[in-house]
Amino acid sequence: MTMARPTQGLVIPPGAGRTVSTAAQQVTFKVTGAHSRVASTFEVVVPPGFDVGAHTHTRGEELFYVIEGELDVMAFEPRVRTCDGWRDWESATGERPVRATPGTLILVPPGCPHAFANLTGSPVRMLFQSAPPPAHERYFEELLELLNSPGGPAPEAVGELRSRYDIQQLTPLRHAPAAAARAVDG
Repeated sequence: MTMARPTQGLVIPPGAGRTVSTAAQQVTFKVTGAHSRVASTFEVVVPPGFDVGAHTHTRGEELFYVIEGELDVMAFEPRVRTCDGWRDWESATGERPVRATPGTLILVPPGCPHAFANLTGSPVRMLFQSAPPPAHERYFEELLELLNSPGGPAPEAVGELRSRYDIQQLTPLRHAPAAAARAVDG
């Protein structure tokens, strides 16, 4: 079944879009597969203490743009993939994870290991695109449902979810309470 595409443009004012959230994390769907055959676009609030974990996608391409706040990020193949953390990784050319500030853009082609973590005491806002749509739309809905689970998500449930959505997890997703993140940030 082929979906009809609109012939009109799309203008989404501030605050508009469908939002799914936890107590601290929020994803607002701005452009979905119903609007574009190229990419889904989201505004994401990354809470203090959240580490998406290093991962790859075999088919998907992603773009991140930091709007407000700071994230530790990486997007390269490390010399050695360690399984418990990515912040000490280094590429064969000497690249290391960096602190992304407002205006930083990260482009991630298929197969490239990448990660981000909010080690500050404040939420971070970023624009996120994923191509092709609509896989990340369904993934975000299911992930935030897991993050809303009492006691947090079971690692096995996160692993199963990610494997269904072309996400090969290299280091664990971590979702620390805000107080713990503030302690890490100092």
